[in-house]
Amino acid sequence: MHSLILHIKNYIPVEDEEYESILQFFDTAELKKRDTILIEGQICKANYFIVKGCLRMFFINEKGVEQTTQFAIENWWISDNLSLLTQKPTAFHIQAVEKSEVLSIGNSSYQKLIQLHPSIESYFRMMHQRALGAAQYRMKYQHGMSREEIYRFFANSFPEFIQRIPQYLLASYLGFTPEYLSELRKKKIS
Repeated sequence: MHSLILHIKNYIPVEDEEYESILQFFDTAELKKRDTILIEGQICKANYFIVKGCLRMFFINEKGVEQTTQFAIENWWISDNLSLLTQKPTAFHIQAVEKSEVLSIGNSSYQKLIQLHPSIESYFRMMHQRALGAAQYRMKYQHGMSREEIYRFFANSFPEFIQRIPQYLLASYLGFTPEYLSELRKKKIS
């Protein structure tokens, strides 16, 4: 069974005969490491489900430094939801961190999908609520914890990222310099 269908079934009931119908609304893309699927200034055209691999969202600050805002691994979604909704240019880039396979669904396909399978709208609502909740907690931790506490919390909550994500990208996401993250790792804080 396809990983997207298994993921959907974790949140809403899906009948066996609906699988193929649901999947026909998605496009598949194979990405090489560092392939970019969204560039600042473009209009985001799709929501991306990661079947295999890892993607990241980032922006480039006024000093020309990349600031990672989100990672997505298997069974996670990634998109610039505001650009997708408003069809206005994005301020972000989305790039493959490693070789990846993604499914994408654009706005028109999404509208057709929820017309044919209305219950799928509940699934997407739950995914957006989870993403919003995660963003709210990330803000809380960034403003209420020391840098060591942030790293400890992240390492304990997402151990798969600590080994999988290059250190400079992890530092960018946590708001650290790579050197500071290296010092924390040497202390074996977890």
